[in-house]
Amino acid sequence: MGNNLNKEILIGMSCAECSNAAGLLFDFSFAFQPIVDIHKQCVWSYEALVRGINGESAYSVLDRVDDNNRYRFDQACRVKIIQLATRLGMKERLNINFFPNAIYKPELCIRTTLAVAKETGFPIENIVFEITEGEKIRDEKHLMNIIETYKHLGFSIAIDDFGAGYAGLNLLATYQPDSIKLDIVLIKDIHKHVPRQAIVRAILSVCNELNITLVAEGVETKEEYQFLKGIGIRYFQGYYFARPAFEALEIPEAALYL
Repeated sequence: MGNNLNKEILIGMSCAECSNAAGLLFDFSFAFQPIVDIHKQCVWSYEALVRGINGESAYSVLDRVDDNNRYRFDQACRVKIIQLATRLGMKERLNINFFPNAIYKPELCIRTTLAVAKETGFPIENIVFEITEGEKIRDEKHLMNIIETYKHLGFSIAIDDFGAGYAGLNLLATYQPDSIKLDIVLIKDIHKHVPRQAIVRAILSVCNELNITLVAEGVETKEEYQFLKGIGIRYFQGYYFARPAFEALEIPEAALYL
């Protein structure tokens, strides 16, 4: 009964209330980490990563999120991210993490995102919503409804931390995302690890067959980058290219693409 009442209250919130983070008792900001296209040697997208207002860790913010404020937090994140990205002059794609379990009715919960995109002039087609594979999905049909709604509106869908969570390759067949990001567990020292090399090659082959963009996330060393580049991966994210920049857009040096 209580959960249903909370849903009714949250769904009834106005876009203005969501935009102003109504009901949240803490503030936060974001850092941006580039995802690069090594063929064009440029930034392809930026992922927004939550931080405290003075650049404190993501944990310092996420530790304050619970079932009572998850919806408000999710909505406020979208608004803050798009406003900040616009203020920084971002022209690339923008990856936004979201909580599928916080969304009750996707056609209603997306209104705030649409409103701030229109207000700021940020192109909807440049917004990529990331689903973390590690988050346990309570209702797969509901998640499918969210994805279909978002795609219909022109947003892109990515699966983050692929290979670390609950569903594995079934996610590709069921949800048909536009892109996936390999989990850092698969990437770490991959140039030394033959079994992980075979797994990543297989995932790359499947993605090529299904026309899904594959991003190698968590790349930290030149050796990891060179191996992944050598097997045909085009998009990269990680400390090797750039660390998340607090309220700023980092552009990796050209020499790193070699």
